Amino acid sequence: MRVLVTGGAGFIGSHLTDAFCTLNQDVSIIDNFTTGSLKNLQKVESQIKLINGDIRDNRLVYQLVSEADLVYHMAASLGVSNIINSTLDSISVNLEGSNVVLKAAAKYDKRIIIASTSEIYGKSTKQPLSETDDRVIGTPQKIRWSYSDAKAIEEAVATVLHQTMGLRVTIIRLFNTVGPRQKSHYGMVLPRFIEASLKNQPLNVYGDGTQTRVFCHVLDVVDALLKVVNTQKTVGEVYNLGGVGEISINDLARKVIKHTSSSSEIVHIPYNKVYPQGFEDMLRRVPNIMKIRSVIDWEPKKDLNQIIKDIVNSLQQ
Repeated sequence: MRVLVTGGAGFIGSHLTDAFCTLNQDVSIIDNFTTGSLKNLQKVESQIKLINGDIRDNRLVYQLVSEADLVYHMAASLGVSNIINSTLDSISVNLEGSNVVLKAAAKYDKRIIIASTSEIYGKSTKQPLSETDDRVIGTPQKIRWSYSDAKAIEEAVATVLHQTMGLRVTIIRLFNTVGPRQKSHYGMVLPRFIEASLKNQPLNVYGDGTQTRVFCHVLDVVDALLKVVNTQKTVGEVYNLGGVGEISINDLARKVIKHTSSSSEIVHIPYNKVYPQGFEDMLRRVPNIMKIRSVIDWEPKKDLNQIIKDIVNSLQQ
């Protein structure tokens, strides 16, 4: 099978690329290396076709999609820090780039999986979050919500193309995917904590630390991404994809310190010291994953202890 992975040098995309190479598929990836890295591909570089390019390049993307049997659209400009500091480029990539990829897949009748996000739900207080729940979004002047809005439009375009052109699309909303290769400097909390703890540096908790999240190992995510294409039942559908086990950021910091035998201290920093005025966070974000469990018989297998262990091992290599 000829597989195209957009953002294939990124955190999740590179693990997905690894999986397809293990399955001896013909893999092409496109990445502009804004957040991706050649280091992520060092084990499979000789097995893949690597294109250094931008998903907003119509001619390039249409050519690559036309040559593929299956498309995984993983490319995105993401991470709270990146969204706030490079807002216009983030919006452009997530809106214009996704529009190009989706329309190319529709034109050439390609099966496509698109990576959406739990940010879709905004600051909804209804937990756990299900696929049909309403979005609750802050004012546009609070820039962090621009990512949520862009990904929501991406989902809308995918849905319309499915309804009008028969686009064989599946939308996956990812909840806090973590693991080896994830970078901390885009605001990702777990690698940031682990990197600091290994150096016995303070673990900076933004806000009071009572906000809770649920984390999922990237390899469990890849397992689900591979399985969703094995049934036609997933075409035209949207699925939450995340782990189990809600944990506060305070408890996460303590767990990381314990696992790394670190002497780090936990330091609380007000949001206004880290982000622009008016930044909003969510008190809880918990996925309801019953829908994807039922359709592909999938369960996350790696708990938070294993996740931390795997990240620590990867950083110490």
